Amino acid sequence: MEEDYSEFVNGPDQIIPCNNRITWVPAGTTKIKVEGSGPGSEVPISVPSLMKQTATKHPELPAMKTRDVKTGQETVWSWSAYYQDVRTVGKAFIDLGLKRFDSVCILGFNSPEWAIANLAAIFAGGLAAGIYPTNGTDACKYILDHSKCSILVVEDQKQLDKIWNIRNELPHIKKIVQYSGIPTHAGVISWKDLMIRGKTLGDDGLEGRLRRIAVNQCCTLVYTSGTTGNPKGVMLSHDNLTWNAANAAFIHKFEEGNFRILSYLPLSHVAGNMIDIHAPMALAGCTYFADKNVLKSTLLDNTNWCKPTVFFGVPRVWEKIMEKMLEKAKDIKGLKKAISKQAKITGLKHHTEGDKDGLFKVFQKVYYSKVKALLGFAHCNHFFSGAAPIDKKTMNYFLSLDIKILELYGMSESTGLHTSQTNEKNKPRSVGPVSRSSVLSKLVQPSDAEVTENEELWMGGRHIMMGYLNREDATRKDMTEDGWLKTGDLVSIDQDGFHFIVGREKDLIITAGGENIAPQTIHDAVKEKLPVISQVLLLGDKQKFVSTFLTLAVEVNPDTLEPSNKLSSAARDWCRSVGSNANTVEDVLRGPDNKVMKGLQAGIDAANRQAVSNAQRIQKWMILPRDFSLPGGEMGPTMKVKRGAVTKQYQSSVDKIYRN
Repeated sequence: MEEDYSEFVNGPDQIIPCNNRITWVPAGTTKIKVEGSGPGSEVPISVPSLMKQTATKHPELPAMKTRDVKTGQETVWSWSAYYQDVRTVGKAFIDLGLKRFDSVCILGFNSPEWAIANLAAIFAGGLAAGIYPTNGTDACKYILDHSKCSILVVEDQKQLDKIWNIRNELPHIKKIVQYSGIPTHAGVISWKDLMIRGKTLGDDGLEGRLRRIAVNQCCTLVYTSGTTGNPKGVMLSHDNLTWNAANAAFIHKFEEGNFRILSYLPLSHVAGNMIDIHAPMALAGCTYFADKNVLKSTLLDNTNWCKPTVFFGVPRVWEKIMEKMLEKAKDIKGLKKAISKQAKITGLKHHTEGDKDGLFKVFQKVYYSKVKALLGFAHCNHFFSGAAPIDKKTMNYFLSLDIKILELYGMSESTGLHTSQTNEKNKPRSVGPVSRSSVLSKLVQPSDAEVTENEELWMGGRHIMMGYLNREDATRKDMTEDGWLKTGDLVSIDQDGFHFIVGREKDLIITAGGENIAPQTIHDAVKEKLPVISQVLLLGDKQKFVSTFLTLAVEVNPDTLEPSNKLSSAARDWCRSVGSNANTVEDVLRGPDNKVMKGLQAGIDAANRQAVSNAQRIQKWMILPRDFSLPGGEMGPTMKVKRGAVTKQYQSSVDKIYRN
């Protein structure tokens, strides 16, 4: 492949001429639409050039930090040191046999080594590809084989064990590198030895690769979580990554040299990859790498260490923070409790009704600022949620604390961000307007016009992917020849340009009577009325009426992420409010508990009163014996429910609901 493009040696910022807007070929190129003026007119820049530019301009600013949890001792990489380490590892990868457009796959928890390996793969002309650390052996094998993984970088023995016994079935793998602990298998290279190897090598090999890089070639693969079928490898170019990182920085007015982010969400996901690796590069920011217990017990300890200026969480993270705070609030008594209650009422009214009550400014000084400081958010100016819709209850709780969570919307295929609320532009339940004028949205009637009156969102712009790796069929299905991405999301756009997600086309429920129903609104209504509920899954496709599965909110094992049978604190409180003493799922189902059943029916009735038609009212419901989870296979890595997996697992229950 190196010979194929031997004539193009003015990289890494060169553009290889072409007219096609899509490709599925690893070495393929796509045309960049650089506009004559405005935000789409920026000169394309490669990932290596952007990193070099930042390291040259801000050599001594901190780029990455870790700490020893026991001693608190920090290890800091300056931008200069970070850049040099990426070059060192890039040279080592080439020496180990990495060819252009083959992949370096990284399997493990977030760390500086993860980021360095990712960027080193790009510098060396390969494709960087993260693998979710929660993936099992089969899922890992598929990605390693599909991406033609040449070098596999694993965190530790636990991750290595997933692939060790199948390594001979993966002929493309030339070397395995382990970045944490001491390798026990012969042939596995430690991170220390990888660095030593790279430092002994000259620069000629790496410079040769850099000269052949083009900004309109693929450099990163993001594998979709695969809620249906095998994951697809989203091909992102240098321009996709660098342009959208700069785009996000511009619209949110992030400050160069004053951007701190806590890295804890999977770097294999497009949001983590962009926010933790590429955005800091565009802003000379600093990424703080959380410890591995961050989602089990130490999140607030980590935020207090990092003191982020920007914090991003999927809805479940925000829910967990809220649940912990509500639990602690039970211990507050007397005057403190009265002040807390009034502050929350005032905060919510200020943000939802525009109430200019003078008390708000008082509470900013005596209450909200102290709460933010306890959470580690004293310096945080931007709070984001994405990957899935966030509940109104959660959003309002944080508004009551003067924490305005902004919703982002995008996909792996749009390099993350497409629309975003900002501190200045936001409407309740929207995901904001398009980020800038060169980010394009249009609504198109889905191909089967009889299925739904709602329109599908198509995206356009320099942030749209090149295509799906080695999948001409999927690329042509989801993209037009001129580069529009068909999202599959049903969206409405108001007169001010704010986007409202109605649902996903593939999630639509079409009743036997021909009524098309987007489940998300109904899910939200039920969860708002019933805090005892964890998950709602609407049923009724090709049936005479809609019904729903419900799961109860339970405590989760922080190590295994397995749901227990013990009701969560909020769920137990709700049970007490309806006169039940239930403490476990079994307590509710045994009998069943009549008081809980009546309370649930009352909540369903209240949600039904909000329905826009009779067809959208829930006629029957059933409590499942276990909450949905990642280990159980009912949820994907971004905590989205896999409808197909659930209905298959509980097919007999579906049949029972619709038997009569």
